[in-house]
Amino acid sequence: MKPARFISSGIVPLLLGTFTPAYAQQDRPGREDRPQKEEHQAKPEKKQKQEAPPARPQPQDPARGQRNPQQPQERRPAEPARLQQEQQRQQEAKQQQAARQHQEQQRQQQARQQEQRRQQQTRQPEAQQHQQEQAKRTSGQEPRRQEAERRAIWQERRARNWRSEHRNWQQRGGYNGYRIPEDRYRAHFGPSRAFRLYRYPLIVFEGRPRFQFGGFWFTVMDPWPEYWSDTWYDNDDVYIDYSEDGYYLYNRRHPLDRIAISVSIQVN
Repeated sequence: MKPARFISSGIVPLLLGTFTPAYAQQDRPGREDRPQKEEHQAKPEKKQKQEAPPARPQPQDPARGQRNPQQPQERRPAEPARLQQEQQRQQEAKQQQAARQHQEQQRQQQARQQEQRRQQQTRQPEAQQHQQEQAKRTSGQEPRRQEAERRAIWQERRARNWRSEHRNWQQRGGYNGYRIPEDRYRAHFGPSRAFRLYRYPLIVFEGRPRFQFGGFWFTVMDPWPEYWSDTWYDNDDVYIDYSEDGYYLYNRRHPLDRIAISVSIQVN
């Protein structure tokens, strides 16, 4: 029985120690929950340390040219502007170069043309020069020849005594030539339409002078007075007028004299 008593006396204190903390925990519930929460939070930390989580991305430094999440497009707009300016400068330089090349080409072309003209002038064949000189002589001789022929035509029709040699249309039996229409007559003929004969074609028809004026041909029927100037057909103003019996040629230097003329619309 003694051993049993010893055991019983030893068990009692143990039982008391066991129930005392449990009672105390029931009286202070706040202290009971805190260790559990701390223990619950500590466990994931240990687990994360064991799993070696991946390294977190470090924020980029704006000073080193890295992208800043808060300012993603702070300096990017400047790049297109600089690129556009550079392209514009290159285009202007190309245009200026093209303009200089065009001017140089024009200058070279003008120089070549001048050289070609100079060579043509210096290398002109002698035959061509001779033809040109001959043409000049001919062109100069033609007016002189025509003038000589015209002088000969008029000199042959000069009167020795005009008062007795000339006849009017009544003395000739009346006018039987072409009659100029009234509108044409007012437009080209009459005392106010004077002209000089040397400016118009002159031929000889049936032994008489015939000249063209105002679209018609006029045949001189009478000789011209011997007291007129030798070159009256070149220097005197004359006009054509219709009288009561026909057409006449008048000289303003000698208004009282008139020469009978006949009108036609053809040369022959």
